[in-house]
Order: sequence, then structure tokens, then C-alpha cells
Amino acid sequence: MKKINTGVYPTMITPFTEDNKIDYNGVKQILDWYAKKGTDGIFAICQSSEIFFLSFEERLDLLKFIMANKPEGMSIVASGHTSDDLDTQIKEAKAFIETGIDAYVFISNRFAKEDEDDDILLKNMAYVADSLPEIPLGVYECPYPYKRELNPYILKEMAKTGKYMFIKDTCCSLPKIAEKLEAVKGSDIMLFNANGATLAESIRMGCEGYSGVMANFHPELYSQLIEAIKTGDEEKAEFLENMVGFFSLTECQCYPVNAKYYMSLDGVDIGIHTRTRSSADLFSSRKIEIEQMHRFTEEIKKQYDLK
Repeated sequence: MKKINTGVYPTMITPFTEDNKIDYNGVKQILDWYAKKGTDGIFAICQSSEIFFLSFEERLDLLKFIMANKPEGMSIVASGHTSDDLDTQIKEAKAFIETGIDAYVFISNRFAKEDEDDDILLKNMAYVADSLPEIPLGVYECPYPYKRELNPYILKEMAKTGKYMFIKDTCCSLPKIAEKLEAVKGSDIMLFNANGATLAESIRMGCEGYSGVMANFHPELYSQLIEAIKTGDEEKAEFLENMVGFFSLTECQCYPVNAKYYMSLDGVDIGIHTRTRSSADLFSSRKIEIEQMHRFTEEIKKQYDLK
């Protein structure tokens, strides 16, 4: 199977017009912004994309547009299956795969109810995976509608299939990440941490990159942090580690409204309307916080001569 890039994968947000339609001019500008920031890939049609508030037709049309305008050299991985019904998931996944994406990413909570055990999850996951064309697969520990983490047992079983490559890890726990890395050791499975505070140490432990919401603010800081760790520049790595860990508190503010506002400060011509929450949640003091973070990010980039 083809490989995908390691590194930074923003969880791509969806811009909307004031009349609640997908803003495709904004989508193109976000893709160009990711390219300018030097991201290695994009995780499209994910929770940040508001997939549970998009119709199947909207999700598919959005992904087709992303693939038609994808930046050169980037890996595009995508999810998008929101149904509980497995055969519907297969039908939707095949349509998404036909767009030419580099990997298709399952949502872990789509394969079992919250009170069902791991063997049911694995059985249902295998049923869907075996029904799809050959393509690298991934799994996203999406927290909505409930969070289903992949434990070492599940990961070992996944590794045996040789089908999986991309894991978006949301456990936010270094001990758990260590166990997961041990479970997939020797396989093609790569872990991408979604948590800024634990990112640096997880990269040192063996994670292959970052795929989280904060890459919709300043992905270049995460790229530089990973590079500093891999090149042994520990002074730079420690400084950036502290910065991105602190900045990650922004996730608790009013995402994705705040991410859209941050991008607008950076020259991306999009509004802050979303389908998942009111733009009024970004009240005056919260806007000031995002403005301050944007200015501070620019100061950090000047200090370390970052692009």
C-alpha cells in the first residue's frame, strides 16, 4: 500500500456562509493557508469539519473539492462516516475513497455501542474494512457522540491485519501512549497525537506527528517542535513545548469559532459562523485572547526565525 507523510495534520475546519452553506472560496483559502504553513497532511471530513452536521452529499462534495485543490506534496486522510449502520458506512466510505484520498480513517465509536465490548468493535470494524478497496486505513478516537479509546488489545489485533496506518490518538496520557506504541511496534501503524501538552514527549517516545485542533491556529509551531526534537535541538524544543502546551488551553474556549477567527486574523477570508455552536460564544474578551495569541505567535516566530 502507498505510504502517508509523517508530521503535522490539521483537523480541517469547514467555513460557512452567513446563510449556512459551505463557503468553498473559504475552503480554498484554508487549503492555501495550510500549504503556506508547511503542513505535511490534512485530516479532512473529521469532527472539526462538523461532519455530524453535514449531509452525506455535503461531506462528499466537500471532499471532492479538497482533493481537486489539494496542495502539492500533502497527504490527505479523511473520515466522514457518521451512520450507525455498517452497510451504510461501507457505501459512504467507498464514495469517499473514490475521490483519491491517501487513507480512509474510521471513527472508533461507530463500530460498537458504549456498553459493548472490544470484540464486537473488532468484528464490526473487520466487516467494514474487508468490504473496502485496498487503501491505508486509520482510526480516530473521536469524542462525539462518545469517546472510544483504542486499548493495546484492539491495536494488536489491528496490527495483525496489515491494513492500518494512521491513528489519531486522543487519550492525552503518556502512559497510555507508551502502551499503544508498544502494541503496534513492528507494524505500519503510526500514532499521531492530538494533544499539545503531551506532544513533545510523545514524539520522543515514538509518535509520528501531531493531528489536533491547534494546527488550525499555528501549525508551524508544531512542525518546528517536531523538527527540533528530531534534530536534537533540545533548548528550542523545550521552549516550543512549553508554548504549545500553554496555547492548547484555547481548545477549551469556543472551538471551532475561535479557530476561524484566528485564521481571519492571519489573512484567511472566512467568517466565524459554524453549525455546532453560536458565534456569539466568541464574546469580546475571548476575541482579545485570540488576538493576543496571534501576536504572541508572531513574536515567537521572529525570535526563532520560523517561517
